[in-house]
Amino acid sequence: MFASELNLLGVAGSALVVLGFIGTVLPIVPGPIIIWLGAFVWAWGDGFQRIGWPTLAVLGLLAVLAWGMDFFLTAVVSRRAGASWRAIGGAIVGGLLGGMLLSGTPPILGSIIGALLGAVAGMWFIEYRRKRDRRAAWVAVRAYIGSMAASFVLELGLALVMVAIFIWQATGWPG
Repeated sequence: MFASELNLLGVAGSALVVLGFIGTVLPIVPGPIIIWLGAFVWAWGDGFQRIGWPTLAVLGLLAVLAWGMDFFLTAVVSRRAGASWRAIGGAIVGGLLGGMLLSGTPPILGSIIGALLGAVAGMWFIEYRRKRDRRAAWVAVRAYIGSMAASFVLELGLALVMVAIFIWQATGWPG
């Protein structure tokens, strides 16, 4: 590869890492996966000299763990609180619809608020229809919200670790 191609891949990879980290806070965007993709592009541009396959494997494991935890943790906690699989599905569909419906007002914040409101509405509606008990529906919704918050914090923490590993391997800092 020519030097200009290496620089272009380095810039593109670094941009993907930054966008992936930002994407971690946005619903639907698989931020950790994008961080891994950015590290791969950067490593490819560097000829895998500073970031090799072992580092990419660790980053890949962290990405899959962070991305999958969102689905697993919310499902397990919601089920333990009494939510049905249909209610969890309702939260997912409601979150997607809410995020799309409010995506234009303001673009990013509207998507986040819409996804949260849609998920809550979807879960509450289906759980209420199933049990005909408002309190039970709210218990499931509160568990879902709590597990979403916990998985967000954990995913953000893992994304931060991924970015730190990328910076450390790519630059040698702090060294």
